[in-house]
Amino acid sequence: MQQQNLGAKKSGTSPGRIIGWGGLGCLLLLPAVAMQFTDEVNWDETDFIVAGLIFSIVGGLVELAVRLSSNWFYRIGAFFAIFSGFVVVWSNLAIGMIGNENNPINLLFIAVLLIALGGAILGRFRNTALARAMLLAGLTQVSSLWFFSATLSHASRET
Repeated sequence: MQQQNLGAKKSGTSPGRIIGWGGLGCLLLLPAVAMQFTDEVNWDETDFIVAGLIFSIVGGLVELAVRLSSNWFYRIGAFFAIFSGFVVVWSNLAIGMIGNENNPINLLFIAVLLIALGGAILGRFRNTALARAMLLAGLTQVSSLWFFSATLSHASRET
């Protein structure tokens, strides 16, 4: 006779997890399907591996945010930060935010993400630590834009 653990939390997958991970899987399949119909989409194995890695990180961070707090404001803030980070990485890899994807100034945008992530981890995802990390990341973002505009104006004076 098997013993039942009535006090334990039900393990398994929730509909939200199935929809989330399934949606990421469908997003990964979109380029493969599009390549069957058009020559405009031309991904190789590396593109699929990188996209799968990025989607896995996004999904894992969403799972972490849901597990860390039941507060919906915290979750929405975390989802916004995760989505913003995803857009920065994806656009930098695809076309680059400034110039093309090979422009070294684009690395400053990745530095902003690393500062935000590092501050969140060092602060153990506590509210005040998160606020300070995001402030520092925002200041870094503004500084990088100032640096870019100063570099651009200096380069235009030289020509």
